[in-house]
Amino acid sequence: MQHSELLLVLDFGSQYTQLIARRVRELGVYSEIHPFNISIDKIRSLRPVGIILSGGPSSVYESGAPKPSPEVLNLGIPVLGICYGLQLIAEQLGGKVDSFARREFGKAVLHVDRDDDLLQGLDGSTTVWMSHGDALSQMPEGFEPIAHSENAPICAIRNSSKRIFGVQFHPEVAHTLQGKKVLANFLFNVCGARGDWTPAHFVQQSTKDIRARIGSARVLCALSGGVDSSVLAVLLHEAIGDQLHCIHINNGLMRNGESDEVVETFRKSYHIQLTYVDATEIFLARLEGVTDPETKRKIIGNTFIEVFEIEAKKIAGSDGAFEYLAQGTLYPDVIESTSFKGPSVTIKTHHNVGGLPEKMNFKLLEPFRELFKDEVREVGTMLGLPAHFIERHPFPGPGLAVRVLGEITRERLDLLRKADEIFIAEIRNAGLYNDIWQAFVVLLPVRSVGVMGDGRTYEYTVALRAVTSVDGMTADWSRIPSDVLAKVSNRITNELRGINRVVYDISTKPPATIEWE
Repeated sequence: MQHSELLLVLDFGSQYTQLIARRVRELGVYSEIHPFNISIDKIRSLRPVGIILSGGPSSVYESGAPKPSPEVLNLGIPVLGICYGLQLIAEQLGGKVDSFARREFGKAVLHVDRDDDLLQGLDGSTTVWMSHGDALSQMPEGFEPIAHSENAPICAIRNSSKRIFGVQFHPEVAHTLQGKKVLANFLFNVCGARGDWTPAHFVQQSTKDIRARIGSARVLCALSGGVDSSVLAVLLHEAIGDQLHCIHINNGLMRNGESDEVVETFRKSYHIQLTYVDATEIFLARLEGVTDPETKRKIIGNTFIEVFEIEAKKIAGSDGAFEYLAQGTLYPDVIESTSFKGPSVTIKTHHNVGGLPEKMNFKLLEPFRELFKDEVREVGTMLGLPAHFIERHPFPGPGLAVRVLGEITRERLDLLRKADEIFIAEIRNAGLYNDIWQAFVVLLPVRSVGVMGDGRTYEYTVALRAVTSVDGMTADWSRIPSDVLAKVSNRITNELRGINRVVYDISTKPPATIEWE
């Protein structure tokens, strides 16, 4: 998609790089993340209104530290360096950066010395988030300090004529109370951005682009019922109508009533051509006796491809083959393969079923490859999808297979479905559902002794998992009130024969992952 204005974020390995891009987009300016060593020719071709240099874990004076071409600072394009980005600006333009005697990690008070351009409208003293061990000891020529903290006499700098700025703190994180104001000042006061990037603009532009690209071709879409595939199906239907055909495969690992709801909603409310396939028997037969998580994922992925391919051929029939396969690839997936950090170590196979493009003869259609998850939700709202679809928590591609630890049986799946339904119902009743990023129940391959009435029981244990997160890359456990947890536990153990113990997972990510498998 062509964008009328673009803010370029250069990635030096900061854990907050995605957050910078998200904050910029929240302010109405389209942003893209590129590796720190992007070529100058590529930068020129992108024609950004401004460039932000991210933070990073390196020290600029170390051998092998990531550095962009010095030409980046001579393009005449406004630049804002954040933390490591500030130190890069100083180092490349003749200033000095030293390992500081006292490192700063956490909240600090910023004192504003120049309250125009970058820091316009900020309070004289404001809380910011620091995360650095190095600091400027000497500014480059032509720069002046515009803010300081108790520990950093040079906490923000500028060269107004060159429109180059640097801050030692992180304006992109929520702990920097007026951080969004700093970014807005850079975008609008310094870069002169218009701020016309909105969900409405995306829907209008992408609908036009899809029509132009597809022409009269047919498009196939795997509709799981999750947020991404649901919004994708409605957007495509809006653009190309009956040239779209969706397939929903029930793998027997869905939550209670999920497949029925997907079919009902998309056939009746949206009149989308949808083929429903109940492949429960084949999936469960192939998973019988399997306990290894990676093996489960591979079996499910391969079986999905097989079933999908058979159905695609059936549907194509006399109307001719499908030329395009639509997928809900999101921007974080794209960043992961191109960022400075490179492809991340495989902790587990990705939740979403992959591999379809390699196995099948389709052209790929990925309208959301420029969007973050929250932007997809906004697009869904714009398109009129029901709130309960838009607000749904993420659900893994392998479904409940990765929440039944150990061997998968019908009995265990049924128990887990019912327990999960109780947990979700109670957090909804307590008004907590939308405050939680993801909540679910895990059935453990552990039986323990319990007492029911006058009798002894020997039954399963389930773990409740609920986390808060922005994008799933890091997560904290949700502080669900104890009375809500007590109600969930009482209902599960009283209503479900086979479970006599409920535990609550209070692990963060890292070191744990959100899902257990």
